[in-house]
Amino acid sequence: MAGNTFGKFFTLTTFGESHGKGLGGIVDGCPPGIKIEVDLIQKELNRRRPGQSKLVTPRDEKDRIEILSGVFEGLSTGTPIAFAVMNADQRSNDYNELSKVFRPSHADYTYNEKYGIRDHRGGGRSSARETLARVAGGAIAKMILEQLGVSITAYVSQIGTVAIQKEYTALDLSLTEENEIRCPDHEVAAKMVDEIKLAQVEGDSLGGIISCVIKGVPTGWGEPVFDRLQADFAKGMLSINAVKGFEYGSGFAGSAIKGSQHNDVFRPDPENPGKVLFETNRAGGILGGISSGQDIYFRTAFKPVATIMREQTTVDKEGNEVTIHPGGRHDVCVVPRAVPIVEAMAALVLVDHYLRFEAYQKKFI
Repeated sequence: MAGNTFGKFFTLTTFGESHGKGLGGIVDGCPPGIKIEVDLIQKELNRRRPGQSKLVTPRDEKDRIEILSGVFEGLSTGTPIAFAVMNADQRSNDYNELSKVFRPSHADYTYNEKYGIRDHRGGGRSSARETLARVAGGAIAKMILEQLGVSITAYVSQIGTVAIQKEYTALDLSLTEENEIRCPDHEVAAKMVDEIKLAQVEGDSLGGIISCVIKGVPTGWGEPVFDRLQADFAKGMLSINAVKGFEYGSGFAGSAIKGSQHNDVFRPDPENPGKVLFETNRAGGILGGISSGQDIYFRTAFKPVATIMREQTTVDKEGNEVTIHPGGRHDVCVVPRAVPIVEAMAALVLVDHYLRFEAYQKKFI
């Protein structure tokens, strides 16, 4: 009821606040016998953690994970996998002057209206620090998908007005992790760095777009009507802090062309009688809410970070106009750090639908 659990067959429940004792999660529905490599989970957390470059918040959290249950001798037992990460570098005093005011574009006002109480330290439960639990849960999902031959690669395709002009098929996605922006086009990445540095000097912030490519998903994952595969991807992505938009396949651009231009034409597969090939993939690997066997690709748009290092006018709890002078340690642009979060949510969606598909097959065959 409270909205802290994601998924149906493979679920992740997260808990914790930005400046509380720690954060963590519980993965339920993980099949038994899956090799759980803590080092790989830690590697994913390191991709998300603060302090990894001069372009992100300097908050120094190592984000060391501890598995509390559900794993024995390196294998999942089929029981809930619980994990926790302790906070170590909070500076809660940085937020003292914000305890009675509502920061523009933050959840301060809505949390206060809903609950009548809020943790003002770093946003509390609404902080993007909650996403570390998603990355950890998603890492477990990735271990399952790896055994199925499914790969997920997300990358930064736009920061501010600087964008990659190529389709993903013309990019070498293996280069994504070779720069601090996580952009596979190194020339564009350099321009993105300059854009972020300029905003940093100006005390401002930037948004951007993360593109994601998923390969190896067989035909048949997904459900009709309300649980369409793309609908669950959309829910997963739109649940991430600062996300303002989601599109898959041709997306919004597809609305501007005719059906004769947009349709992905089928043709027979000469090497596999009875099978079909697609001439194009404007559908983004999903037809009728069910995977078609083609690459799945989508884009997720992130707004500029709400906290900026500039004086702003707002109101306090009594409705009085006040001026705030933000402090604390904040990202100028969260997009590079959000790449593993997008991958994690995609992995959680896919494993959930894989298990649904398996249950359906076993029930009727």
